[in-house]
Amino acid sequence: MSNKVALVTGASSGIGESTALRLQKAGFTVYGAARRVDRMGALAAAGVRTLALDVTDGTSAKHAIGRIIEDEGRIDVLVNNAGYGSYGALEDVPLDEARAQIDVNLFGLARLTQLVLPHMRAQRSGTIVNISSMGGRFATPMGAWYHASKFAVEGLSDALRLELKRFHIDVVLIEPGSIRTEWGGIAAGKLRTISGRGPYAEQAEAMAKSLESSTQGARMTSPPSVIADAVTKAATTRRPRIRYRVGFGARPLILLSRLLPARAFDTLIKRGAGVPA
Repeated sequence: MSNKVALVTGASSGIGESTALRLQKAGFTVYGAARRVDRMGALAAAGVRTLALDVTDGTSAKHAIGRIIEDEGRIDVLVNNAGYGSYGALEDVPLDEARAQIDVNLFGLARLTQLVLPHMRAQRSGTIVNISSMGGRFATPMGAWYHASKFAVEGLSDALRLELKRFHIDVVLIEPGSIRTEWGGIAAGKLRTISGRGPYAEQAEAMAKSLESSTQGARMTSPPSVIADAVTKAATTRRPRIRYRVGFGARPLILLSRLLPARAFDTLIKRGAGVPA
């Protein structure tokens, strides 16, 4: 595995940091990328090669991929993990914020993928791992733009998988459930700022508390390592699964979203989040 090279975006904390360390342990040469290199000191100390990368900036993305190719001559695994959750009632969210959400979660992912594909095609091998969410399969209140971005990641990945099969490049979706990271607290803060007052305030506060508990509690969450393990399995197996549903709640909730009538599932989600009818 020593000649295999992986790039993990959003590697400064949480899922990205855990994934970079796990891939390194599996024998990859790992590049961890994030906007702030200073937050990746622990990765650098562990031997992960760190890169400054803003996935919304084309020049930054080209520079990062160019450096990896210059240093290593190849790239075998791209883990598109960079992303965030922008929550707020659709009526309240400024369209500039909506565009920023889509730019990071969707176009940033597409931008990096476009840059690595010529190299993977030349190798006739590679694995692209897109970190989606169980929220790419069903929606929760106040998360219209976040869910729109993740639903789009699912569709993009499915189309890309069909395009790349002939080049022996695998496309894998990871659909995390509730994972213990900073994500929920950040999303809750945005939600309170955008919709904490006005007609959606009651729903916003209930959903903000749900977001916080979904990523900060110990009992009903999973550690980032379960996602790191799934990514590493996808990157090292000869024939990876198309979708990995891992982390607390992912499998049962995705299954229920397919089996229950839409109105019944709506009721389940709102009750689970404590959102008033």
